[in-house]
Amino acid sequence: MKSILKEILFILFAVLASPFTLSYFLISLVINKNQSIAFFSQLLSLIPGKLGSYYRAGFYRFTLNSCSKNAVISFATLLSQQDTSIASGVYIGPQCNIGMCDIKQNVLLGSGVHIMSGAKQHNFDDVNVPIRDQGGSYTKVNIGQNSWVGNGALIMADIGENCVVAAGSVVISEVPDNAIVGGNPAKIIKIRS
Repeated sequence: MKSILKEILFILFAVLASPFTLSYFLISLVINKNQSIAFFSQLLSLIPGKLGSYYRAGFYRFTLNSCSKNAVISFATLLSQQDTSIASGVYIGPQCNIGMCDIKQNVLLGSGVHIMSGAKQHNFDDVNVPIRDQGGSYTKVNIGQNSWVGNGALIMADIGENCVVAAGSVVISEVPDNAIVGGNPAKIIKIRS
C-alpha cells in the first residue's frame, strides 16, 4: 500500500510541476538550457520540506539528462547544468551546489556539498586578461554508487563506488573504489574492506 501511495505522489508532483517543466522547455528555445535550468533550480529550491523535494524531483525528471523519481533534492540546493544525471536512492542535502555530474545509485551528499563541473572551469594563466574573460572547460564528474560525501565537501574529480569523503574535504583528483578520503587536498585515509 505504501509503495502505491508513493507512486501516486510521484505522478501527482510530476503533474504539479508541469507548468514549470513546460516553461523550462519554452524558455530553453530562447536561452541555453543551462541558464534555464539554473533559473528554475533557484526558484524551486525555495519550496521547503518533503513537498519541495517531491516537487523538484517531479521537475528534474523531465529536464535533466535523467533524474529518478525517488531522488531527494533538499531545500536550497541549486543545479547549474542540464547535463546531470541523478539515480535512484540518491539523497542530496540542503544548500548543495550541483554542476555537471553523474550521481549513481544510493549516493548520500551532506549539506553544503559542491560538485563542480571539473577542476578546469576557469583559466587564469594570463595576468593581463581578467580571469572571467579567460574561459575554461567543463568536465562531467562521476560519483560512484553507494558513496557518501560529508557536509561542505568540494568535489572536482570522480569518486569511485562505496567511497566515503570526509566533511570539508576538497577532492581534486580521482578517488578509487572503496576509499575513505579526507583533507585539503583529499588523501586516502583507508580502503574499506
